[in-house]
Amino acid sequence: MRIFVSAGEPSGDLHGSNLVRALQRLAPEVECVGFGGDLMERAGCRLLYPLCQHSVMGFTRVLANLPRFLAVLSLADRYFRHHRPDALVLIDYPGLHWWLARRARFHGIPVFYFVPPQIWAWADWRVEKMRRHVDHVLCTLPFEKRWYEERGVPATYIGHPFFDAVRARPLDAEFMAQQYRRGGRIIGLLPGSRNQEVAANFGTLKRTAELLAEQFADLRFLVACYKPEHRARVLGELSGTRISIEAHVGKTPEIIRLAEACIAVSGSVSLEMMHHATPAVITYRVGRFTYELGKRLLKVNSITLVNLLAGKTLYPEYVSTSCNAEVLAKHVRTWLTDPLERQRLVGELRRLNAQVGQPGACERAARYVLDALARPAHAKLAA
Repeated sequence: MRIFVSAGEPSGDLHGSNLVRALQRLAPEVECVGFGGDLMERAGCRLLYPLCQHSVMGFTRVLANLPRFLAVLSLADRYFRHHRPDALVLIDYPGLHWWLARRARFHGIPVFYFVPPQIWAWADWRVEKMRRHVDHVLCTLPFEKRWYEERGVPATYIGHPFFDAVRARPLDAEFMAQQYRRGGRIIGLLPGSRNQEVAANFGTLKRTAELLAEQFADLRFLVACYKPEHRARVLGELSGTRISIEAHVGKTPEIIRLAEACIAVSGSVSLEMMHHATPAVITYRVGRFTYELGKRLLKVNSITLVNLLAGKTLYPEYVSTSCNAEVLAKHVRTWLTDPLERQRLVGELRRLNAQVGQPGACERAARYVLDALARPAHAKLAA
């Protein structure tokens, strides 16, 4: 049996690697091939193209990368034609994945969407693409199953795979001990996993840190960088700064656990902060056109997964077209000066994590795909 798995960004690479391991654990004869990143390759997936190295967002950036995307789509189409896999599993990353799903269905290949894009939040007309090109949606958020089924899309709730990753990865005890020995209170700065996120948002995070350092002499700031090139960029922007700030690669969980609070760019990292019950304020800086478009298209009152799961605002969030350091610093000041307010939030995060932060999503997804493929060919996969 051969299963084609496709992920186009770092978080998808992580979830894809855990899915590949789960598939091979449940069915050792399964061969996994596809698009992804280093994590998927190390898990045993034979990569046809390192798609995660070219993660982009935004209309203009997609246009700039259109020749590459067309080449990737052509590569997939040739593979589907000559080596027909038994299934295609897509992980987030809409856009290119809609086209992959279309080509797979053309070749009669069942399509499963694992970690579906949040089309319920904006541009919900894209559910028609899901209905036409996807056999079954494996939902990561509790309310998604009903949303899809009400619109004629077969769906199953399996939980969020992020909790598989955060529970499986041990914390670096030596790193944490070193930081504890240095003393002071730590604030985590999380500038995102995409190059464009770091470029757009780190200046805001740095300015927020400077404002906080003016009031609290005992603060130290740790920047959680996703890869070395992010750290190099951060260190370049920190040149000449007088505040106590360090940048580390691959230490995001440790920094979150060490921190009194975090200032984070919006993304699935909010689930990791919830897992560690760390207070945080969320920011995301966009261009004016994207901001105005988002105001018109957004269908929900939050962009943060933790807030959506809670049904209320636990992590204050701000989408802005300019530096909003003052408002971000205000929330962190509250948690630093009001222990009762901080503890109240910590308690709410722990209760929410107990409700929704259960591991096993990747194994449930793998089991669903394998069980579906084992049914008679004439049976609907979505049955």
